[in-house]
Amino acid sequence: MKHGFIKVAAASPVIRVADPDYNADRIIESIKAAQEKGVKVLVFPELTLTGCTCYDLVMHRTLLDGAKKALIRVIKATEGVDMLIFVGLPYRDGSRLFSVAAAICSGRLVGMVPRTEVAGTHFAAPDSSFCHASLGEGYETSVAPDTLFTSSCVPELTVAVELGADMDAVTPPSVHLALAGATVIARMASFPMTVSSRADAELSEKYQSRRLIAGMVMASPNKGESTTDNVFSGLCMVTENGVILAEEESENGLAVTELDVNMLTNLRLRQSTFGKASGSLTASWGEGLEETTLTRYFTKNPHLPAKAADVPAYCERLIDIQVSGLVKRMQYAGLDHCVVGISGGVDSTLCVMICARAIKRMGLPSTNVVACTMPCFGTTSRTKSNAIVVAEQIGAQVRVIDIGESVNKHFDDIGHARDDYSIAFENAQARERTQILMDIANEVNGLDVGTEDLSEFIDGWCTYNGDHTSMYDVNMGVTKTQVRAAVKHIAQNTDDKVLADALWDVLDCPVTPELLPVTNDTIEQKSEENVGSYSLQDFFTHKMLICGFTPKKTFRLAKIAYGDEFDDEELIKWLKSYCRRLFSQQFKRSCLMDGPAVEGFSVSPRNGFLIPSDGMDTLYIAELEDLEHELGLR
Repeated sequence: MKHGFIKVAAASPVIRVADPDYNADRIIESIKAAQEKGVKVLVFPELTLTGCTCYDLVMHRTLLDGAKKALIRVIKATEGVDMLIFVGLPYRDGSRLFSVAAAICSGRLVGMVPRTEVAGTHFAAPDSSFCHASLGEGYETSVAPDTLFTSSCVPELTVAVELGADMDAVTPPSVHLALAGATVIARMASFPMTVSSRADAELSEKYQSRRLIAGMVMASPNKGESTTDNVFSGLCMVTENGVILAEEESENGLAVTELDVNMLTNLRLRQSTFGKASGSLTASWGEGLEETTLTRYFTKNPHLPAKAADVPAYCERLIDIQVSGLVKRMQYAGLDHCVVGISGGVDSTLCVMICARAIKRMGLPSTNVVACTMPCFGTTSRTKSNAIVVAEQIGAQVRVIDIGESVNKHFDDIGHARDDYSIAFENAQARERTQILMDIANEVNGLDVGTEDLSEFIDGWCTYNGDHTSMYDVNMGVTKTQVRAAVKHIAQNTDDKVLADALWDVLDCPVTPELLPVTNDTIEQKSEENVGSYSLQDFFTHKMLICGFTPKKTFRLAKIAYGDEFDDEELIKWLKSYCRRLFSQQFKRSCLMDGPAVEGFSVSPRNGFLIPSDGMDTLYIAELEDLEHELGLR
């Protein structure tokens, strides 16, 4: 349960209709199998102990009494098992019959939750109050709708349940339960197998878990149900915030994975609606914290689709967002030219191609893109050549402006030695380029379109009032990972071989600001040697800024995602660098220009991720130093 990871499972054993004793054995077997895997929350289908296809038999005392006795057997079998288990059965309260979920943990009957949508069934709808339930042998509890089962050990873990047709209600109980604080919904299904049942269930689970920012654990009946009118498949599924993490459709199926309730509560903090509902009964469960062995997949590229087949459409949509934003801004301002500084790097390459698409969409000639390459002390022939080739192939107007003389004159004016390669030496070049771009934009009735990407704004790897600023930045909401994916997508799909070759070489070049002198025309100043791998930085951004994880949890997930690519010392080194730069470079983010977000996250000072410009990184660095002690690195 460390870092909020909870191992959960949906189970669907093959049962016999109207044979509770046999079914109890199958349930106990599933519990043991789940226990071996470290499961803490286990969900069975509706009416597991009797079968959901008993029809009129469900009203007979023989079956009802048999179900109660079978439930007692299951409860006793869970003694010493620290697991919250939901088992379905029919339960009679006087002249009312309910379909209930019995919540069991470590030999205790924690509570019973009745189904509320009962039209067309033998079951009664519960009222807003709760009734007392007695199974005999001292097992007593309440039968109440809207019950929340809160872990005694993990505050973020609160489980609620909905049964059968409750899942398909216009306003299902899960809505109220999530608003009341439930982070995990146990969905005890009773639907049969159809040609579309799996696809329908996937759509429902993804939509509802995303809508409620919740984990969903769904189990449906298996092939042991009656085939009088339907066949059942035993579909089991675990979904988290719109993503299916585990799915199983087989006899005696068990879908097992880990839900991250820490992430779910972090995401809910951005909403002001969760935790407001009232009127729910709360029951506690759980005996202690344990380490959760993680089996779920963590990608190195969380800013891109998990499936490679989805990347092309994703990139096209990303590009369309950039183009649409640029077109709107130019039309509003009455401008008809785009001015771009091209360096041969991946960011400016994507930017100039975005400008070409925007100009085309506006019905203007391609030469209305003014691509300026401004070589100076650190420019290599490779990057300069790539920049010019890309610009020429898209039909842009290319201007080559050597700024060496202007920068040297500036050094003389301020009394800076020409061989003093300090920060002033580097920044003077970046600011000279920005001045040129803005002045040309004014000259041609154009817009100076910025090339800096989201990753560089987060780590501050840009010159304040140099490449840091522009009149509109199309890359402002795009990570380096996404920029590279978009350029690769264009390279793979263009019919222009010359353009494609240049794009592939751009992708092959190391990221560099090219601000320090070169020898032998070789790229020597490499950004990732100073700020770390951009893939790693983008991973940190997703986990720390979007998911709200701590540095220790981020480290743990990076180790899983990257395997042996980085050792512990390297990961902590770059995590420290990331945290320090996140705070120290905020002053650059506090005055950023306009630019579109592409995945609902940005560092815009108007509506993006904001921190004070003089905030302290003390707690973050201290946590990483503590981690170093734990790993024996200090």
